[in-house]
Amino acid sequence: MEKTKPDSKSPFATEPIGRLIVKFAVPCVISLLVNSLYNIVDQIFIGWGVGYLGNGATNAVFPITIVALALCLMIGDGGAAYLSLKLGEGDMESAKRGVGNAIAMVVVVSIVLAAVFLIFIDPILTLFGATDALRDYALEYGTIIGLGLPFMMIPGAVNSMIRADGSPKYAMLSMALGAVINTVFDPIFIFVFHMGVRGAAIATVMGQVATFLVSVFYLFHFKTFRFDTSALRLHWKTCKKVLSLGVSSFITQIAITIVMALSNNLLARYGADSIYGSEIPLTAMGIVMKVNQILISILVGISTGAQPIIGFNYGSKNLTRVRKAFDIALVASEIVAVIAFLIFQFAPMRVVSLFGSEEGLYNEFAVMSFRIFLLLCPLTGFQTVAAIYLQAIGKPAKSALLSLSRQIIFFVPTAVILSVFMGVKGVLWTGPVADGLAFVLSLALIVYERNQLKKVPLSE
Repeated sequence: MEKTKPDSKSPFATEPIGRLIVKFAVPCVISLLVNSLYNIVDQIFIGWGVGYLGNGATNAVFPITIVALALCLMIGDGGAAYLSLKLGEGDMESAKRGVGNAIAMVVVVSIVLAAVFLIFIDPILTLFGATDALRDYALEYGTIIGLGLPFMMIPGAVNSMIRADGSPKYAMLSMALGAVINTVFDPIFIFVFHMGVRGAAIATVMGQVATFLVSVFYLFHFKTFRFDTSALRLHWKTCKKVLSLGVSSFITQIAITIVMALSNNLLARYGADSIYGSEIPLTAMGIVMKVNQILISILVGISTGAQPIIGFNYGSKNLTRVRKAFDIALVASEIVAVIAFLIFQFAPMRVVSLFGSEEGLYNEFAVMSFRIFLLLCPLTGFQTVAAIYLQAIGKPAKSALLSLSRQIIFFVPTAVILSVFMGVKGVLWTGPVADGLAFVLSLALIVYERNQLKKVPLSE
């Protein structure tokens, strides 16, 4: 086995932590933002070119893209964490095998998911809250998005490992290329060729194909080892470890799907009994969720930028740098979360107006949704950093518990209970309740793990 001493001259071990986090976090944030903006850009152009029913249809399709993102991030982030840990240990052969196995897994999973979605697209859209008024738009948009799922998932996973290999700018540029193509062709297909939601979906897939090609090109240009196709041969223990390290990322994203499916159905059900009807709450909350996904992307990007630094130094027992990387990532995340809170509370209409020219009850519900549902979003910064930190130091079970807590353990029962007593507004109040409870759990886990670090002798 190719194994050497950890590289004490590696920038992960020597460069200032703050500079390293900026170097890795900024490209990572941009990459994740680009991924979120695919849907945001579609919604903006569809809102102006088709109307809020078109946006409502994309909201019914959005959960399947989150399922795809969850699976590719579980494999990609797990592969990246595995790569960082093995590089820190100096085990190059295992590092290469981890990357190869991650790539093989995401190829298989992406093809299977696309096939399942396209075969069962109608009942899946019903599950995710598509009403009769939205169904035709949703089928038209979703069929094309389903065909493009492999071109979304494969580069999504590969880019995580490209960042861990020390090339965050390359990963960023590959994602940016796809976003530019999507943004350019969206208005052309919608407003010039009058293709509606179908045009938006085609533009999205075109951008994903471009990112796919650029990402795959990197496979044989890794910096830390020479990649070859033998690494693609699956090993059960390696696959298991990669998936366990990435399970927190999976749970974080798949939980969003569960939350959206539950929320969409509750909003449609209780909205029908309110002055807003079913479609207004469904569309407005879809926008809130996608805008919140931008915030989550920034927070995850900052945390993921710190992940290879934490993983490498934890693997090489340099615990002082582990603590410092966590602290800097936490401060940066909280600054971003507080800025977002101020926007959501004091200027929500400016955000709502980006997605089309509506009025009356629609605007009223959309503004109320931002203010209530995202009331405690500053606490999300701490929870996000905590989950990635636990993943980076090889504590996947605790990381998974933390990711699961807000979205499933706390959110689901709260949403059901509050909806019964408060109607459609109960869904909105579920957000701050779940955020508050998840913060308490995050704090307890991090305090425990930081105390455990104090018991380990420092390497420097």
